[in-house]
Amino acid sequence: MKLTFIGADHEVTGSCHYLEACGKHILVDYGMEQGVNVFENAQLPVDEAVIDYVLLTHAHVDHSGMLPLLYAKGFRGQILTTDATADLCSIMLRDCAHIQMQEAEWKNRKAQRSPGAEKIEPPYTMEDADGTIRRIVPCHYNQRIDLCEGIQIRFTDIGHLLGSASIEVWMTENGNKKKIVFSGDIGNLNQPLIKDPAKTVEADYVVMESTYGDRLHTTERPDYVTELAQVINETFAKGGNVVIPSFAVGRTQEMLYFIRTIKEQNLVKDFPRFKVFVDSPLAVEATGIFQKNIYECFDEQAMELVNRGINPITFPGLNLSITSDESKAINFDDEPKVIISASGMCEAGRIRHHLKHNLWRPECTILFVGYQAFGTLGRILVDGATEVKLFGETIEVRAKIQTLAGLSGHADKNGLLEWIEGFQKKPERVFVVHGEDQVCVSFTECLEKEHGFSAFAPYSGTRFDLLTNTCEYESVAVPIKEKTKTGSNVFTRLMAAGQRLLAVIRKNEGCANKELAKFADQINSLCDKWDR
Repeated sequence: MKLTFIGADHEVTGSCHYLEACGKHILVDYGMEQGVNVFENAQLPVDEAVIDYVLLTHAHVDHSGMLPLLYAKGFRGQILTTDATADLCSIMLRDCAHIQMQEAEWKNRKAQRSPGAEKIEPPYTMEDADGTIRRIVPCHYNQRIDLCEGIQIRFTDIGHLLGSASIEVWMTENGNKKKIVFSGDIGNLNQPLIKDPAKTVEADYVVMESTYGDRLHTTERPDYVTELAQVINETFAKGGNVVIPSFAVGRTQEMLYFIRTIKEQNLVKDFPRFKVFVDSPLAVEATGIFQKNIYECFDEQAMELVNRGINPITFPGLNLSITSDESKAINFDDEPKVIISASGMCEAGRIRHHLKHNLWRPECTILFVGYQAFGTLGRILVDGATEVKLFGETIEVRAKIQTLAGLSGHADKNGLLEWIEGFQKKPERVFVVHGEDQVCVSFTECLEKEHGFSAFAPYSGTRFDLLTNTCEYESVAVPIKEKTKTGSNVFTRLMAAGQRLLAVIRKNEGCANKELAKFADQINSLCDKWDR
């Protein structure tokens, strides 16, 4: 039973852990890195084609976004996750692939001006996303599931996002029993729509996030409805737009929940019929999935509205933009409006077009409503940039940049401590991950010195023996260097196909000799064709 840390170690995005137990190779999350990451991630200890299972905590791309690449490199195992996460991934992974392919196309068009420039291939394609989605196995909350001989798992609502979960893993190997819990992203208390995080009572080991492990949200829950109404009133009075970069899944639906209340209470009196545009096909589809999972995932307050026949996330004046023409038309409408668009960190998607049209206008407001990772355009704007580049053009920042303080899907330091203190007996070890470098260090020290836990903040590549509670290999921080060329993605794909072939051969050991001989002849025939 060994655990290797791969991603989101002393960093916030790119979550990935590798668990080897009972002869199986398991990943917990396989996320995309966003923004500027400081440290190099270790490679997976085994070929992608050898991975048997992926356990997915939730649908955010920093936890799920590289699953299609795993598939492209030969993975054909099962991806187990909650019902709602399975629904969300069915749209989010396709959206990721679409963005990757669009960006590669744009870069290739730009490269045509430079003779001899190498063609860029996207990391993965829509076919890879579709193949990944077919590997997903939906699971119910709170159901103990036999994963394979010696391993059981259970998903528990962690209150971060629709369908988000902590994952319990029970392992029995050669008579030895151990249990490890992966927290996933621990949700903030009293969020709109979804339930508060549930606690887990026992574990030998815990891998927990620390995103806000060095800070506290406000002691009193902010009145988001009043604050948002004030921003809208002030901006509309100047004749400007309120542009909200928002995560398509989760935060967009929360904003709709607040705006429905604003309209119901007539808090924008001079513009009672103001328009709201959700300009993200992904957000539109995600909103439908929220409706589908009402009874399993919504909290009591949202269910009270539902039981009164009120849809918590829709209202008069809501416009859903699907096509690119509908998106472009928004910026030719002179009437003050609210524009909600993805991505939440302004790294890709339609929000960049809306920033281009609104950042230079002093009457407009850009309202950030979620975490902005270091190095992202969103973080650069929040930190006070006076100009930014969009689509090769320098844009002066004249719009008012605001943040809706305290609005977070992540638990703060006290929320994290409350969750870990929910274990009836202190785990043998708590591994602190998914936080910026100094946050991981400070939260680990807090757990050890103030709360009596045995805690450790590993760097990527660290390998731990869960049977003996010992560190087999402690990695050190490896700063990211400028990446060197490693050949085209097409050749990388070919190498991945070779790795998958080897994995298939190993899995067929012990089959009938007649079948194995036939398989060998087929491989040799293929080699004869290509061996030049």
